[in-house]
Amino acid sequence: MRIALDAMGGDDAPRVVVEGAIASLNQWDDVHLVLIGDEQQIRLHLKESHPRLEIIHTEERIDATEEPVRAVRRKKQASMVLAGDLLKNKQVDAMISAGNTGALMTVGLLVVGRIDGIERPGLASTMPTLDGRGVLVLDLGANMDASPQHLLQYGIMGALYQQIIHSGEVARVGLLNVGSEKKKGNELTKATYELLENSSLSFIGNVEARDLLNGGCDVVVCDGFAGNILLKSMEGAVVAAMSVLKRELTSNWFSKLGALLLKNSFRKFKKAFDYTEHEGALLLGVNGVCIKSHGSSNARMIHKTIGQARKAVQHRLIDSITDQIVRIEGGNVCN
Repeated sequence: MRIALDAMGGDDAPRVVVEGAIASLNQWDDVHLVLIGDEQQIRLHLKESHPRLEIIHTEERIDATEEPVRAVRRKKQASMVLAGDLLKNKQVDAMISAGNTGALMTVGLLVVGRIDGIERPGLASTMPTLDGRGVLVLDLGANMDASPQHLLQYGIMGALYQQIIHSGEVARVGLLNVGSEKKKGNELTKATYELLENSSLSFIGNVEARDLLNGGCDVVVCDGFAGNILLKSMEGAVVAAMSVLKRELTSNWFSKLGALLLKNSFRKFKKAFDYTEHEGALLLGVNGVCIKSHGSSNARMIHKTIGQARKAVQHRLIDSITDQIVRIEGGNVCN
């Protein structure tokens, strides 16, 4: 399979992209990677050529501060846009970028295109849970506003992703809300509850943000505004918790001794909740495997995201979503 990488996207590009790519090529023999970006900069971090590594040169890139739609429309030769072109034309099976999130979503919509029947793609990512299974949350910011039908489609796509890629079991779907009772929430969540309850999905009801980490469901749907706040709140909470732990455990020699004894436990905690240990965010609903890696990704996270893309291609995720939407007339899964 062929996977395109926006080599110029992210805080430490292209170094971490190249390092992550090489690690992936060394692990998986069925992966052919296409690095798109400034060839001279890429080769600075490439010790030797590789038979399954291709470079497409371009000096144009989309910066993190640029307005997404304008940048995508004006910079036709930008590394991210070229990756989208390759995916649209089926010259690659997946694309990955750690660059401008809004630009990547724009590339997904304007260049790659939506799956027929999907009204609005959603950005989905797996958050860690205490039981180790993880919960897929979408939308995390692709659309600030959403309709009940959009959230229903997020539930369909999210459930398929979890079942096909991860567990093999029917996924439990929850609706992010301010309370567990059916009548809780605003007009959007109340209407969405009715659609999900009357669908063929395994809907468990409303889920409060404080209960997400307990692992009571496999997929949680919400609009992009709420989802993005949830994501950043949890990231900030983890960073703050790690900072407090470090400060307290180095405050005196008694604490340092205790920290030494609990070193392995703290390492496991960090690994479980550190975003750099987890996969990228998948733009579900576009007609191709399109993944957003974190802007501050290191080589390890790029490597894990390539593995995520590889698995999605192997399991024919896009075909499965397309077949499901086509099978259900108008994308309606109501019984």
